[in-house]
Amino acid sequence: MPEDRDWEAYKVPPTRTPDSERITSVPNPVTFIQTVFNYVIDAPVTFVREWIERQQAKNKFYYYHQKFRRVPDLSECLEGDYLCFYEAEAQWRRDRMVDQEIVEIVRERLGACKQREGPNQFQNCAKEMEQLAEVTKAYQDRYGDLGVHGNARTCLMKQKHRMMEERKAQAKASQ
Repeated sequence: MPEDRDWEAYKVPPTRTPDSERITSVPNPVTFIQTVFNYVIDAPVTFVREWIERQQAKNKFYYYHQKFRRVPDLSECLEGDYLCFYEAEAQWRRDRMVDQEIVEIVRERLGACKQREGPNQFQNCAKEMEQLAEVTKAYQDRYGDLGVHGNARTCLMKQKHRMMEERKAQAKASQ
């Protein structure tokens, strides 16, 4: 398009809206209310908010996950120490949830490998299959047959019985 247009050829029709810029001696009340709101309410709130953000920027706190200290095992608790029993039970429940997540992560890795490899999954995903078998066996050895209402005491008793059976089998093998 040329820079010097012929304005006479393309006349713009006159606008029908009245001119909104009136000049009066009385100030517009909306402008006055907006100004008062800005200085009385908005400016102090904005100032306080920016000050708080500056303080928080100095002391950044990164929250990833809650870290619990390790508590003594149920076998290390003294007789009648119910607080130690409760803490050991809570620790056992956390350990069980962590072990469940580990099994689930390994299972997801195996599924992703199978999806990625397709028909060659038995060759290329052997390491993941072996790892899943190892993890599920360890989980089953520790938490298997406990049921939904399993707790730290029944898990400890199961571990004790398994160790006794292993010792008996070892003693029979050595004779």
